[in-house]
Amino acid sequence: MLRSFCLQLMSLLWILLAHHHFAQGDDCSDHCNLAHGSCDENGKCRCDPGWEGKYCEQCARMLGCAHGTCHQPWQCICQSGWAGKFCNKDVHICEHQNPCQNGAQCVYDRDGEYTCLCLEGFHGKDCELKTGPCEKTGFPCKNGGLCQDRNGFASNYTCKCLAGFIGAHCEIDVDDCLMRPCANGATCLDGINRFSCQCQAGFEGRFCTINIDDCASQPCRNGAKCYDRINDFDCLCPDGFAGKTCDLPAPEPTWVAAFQAEHEERNEKSTTSSVPWTTQSEPIRIVVTGKRITNYSEKSNDGGLLISVEEVVTQQDSGLSQLQLILVLVFGLLTAMFVMVTLLWVLKNWRRGRRRSQSPSQSARKFHDQECQVGMLSTVLIEPRKTTEL
Repeated sequence: MLRSFCLQLMSLLWILLAHHHFAQGDDCSDHCNLAHGSCDENGKCRCDPGWEGKYCEQCARMLGCAHGTCHQPWQCICQSGWAGKFCNKDVHICEHQNPCQNGAQCVYDRDGEYTCLCLEGFHGKDCELKTGPCEKTGFPCKNGGLCQDRNGFASNYTCKCLAGFIGAHCEIDVDDCLMRPCANGATCLDGINRFSCQCQAGFEGRFCTINIDDCASQPCRNGAKCYDRINDFDCLCPDGFAGKTCDLPAPEPTWVAAFQAEHEERNEKSTTSSVPWTTQSEPIRIVVTGKRITNYSEKSNDGGLLISVEEVVTQQDSGLSQLQLILVLVFGLLTAMFVMVTLLWVLKNWRRGRRRSQSPSQSARKFHDQECQVGMLSTVLIEPRKTTEL
């Protein structure tokens, strides 16, 4: 029973929904202007472009149409008393509101247009401008300056200058390089309210403050370390390489070849000479800067050849570098200060010892003077008693 009741209820609901749907469809098709729209699946009237309203019965006016109507989409048909493309111009403007100023007469032309008959000394669309100092002087402001005279009613004119110009008539171009904005010896080029810096070689940037990294292209070869300079670079070459970019092999020392050649020449002389060796020959000295080598000399020993060994050590240039000079000066100043402090301390101790040596004699002298005073006082007091006794 319950199941059959539920089935009957669901059938009734389906019948009601179907009837409502068909009723809505019949209502949309009866009222909607199908020439300007259509009914959607929900039974609503959807208008075509250019038409509006609940049933698409109204045309859409031109956008901006103020006082007008339409018969077709995008029309603007002006109502009575209005003219113009957007029906926004009053045909009776001279009567309703006189736009002409300074006593000018308003004359209506057509299509909502009017003309103002200005009095002498006035001009403009509505005769709002007066022939003032700017117009009389021929607008004297230069370099784009704006002449201002309160629409001709001011007694004199002023010039409103554009940025980068000053002066009564905007005739002076401000020197934008006056504050010297360019750095590192760059040349400043003045412009109109701007400047530009012409950088020297090795610098870049708006103010030429950026030092170009000359090591960016990695010019050093064979693992050398690059040091950036101003428009230049230096390469710290590893052992065995030389040149600006360390791309050349380092030359071999020349002192070895010179020593061998001279030694062979001495050997040839010793073998060709008929005089026996009786005295020691002068040692051969080969000077090589910054190297320590072993030098050989020859002497006779009963027909035999003895070779003596002598080390020749040469030093590099003994000139002091800048850092060494600074260290020498600092140590010299410290030494002088130490000597002065020592002398002052010795002099102070000497004076203190001298005062101590003088203090016992002075105290003894003071004690002796006190004894003399006491003796004299006792003598004075004793002598009158003796006279009285007598």
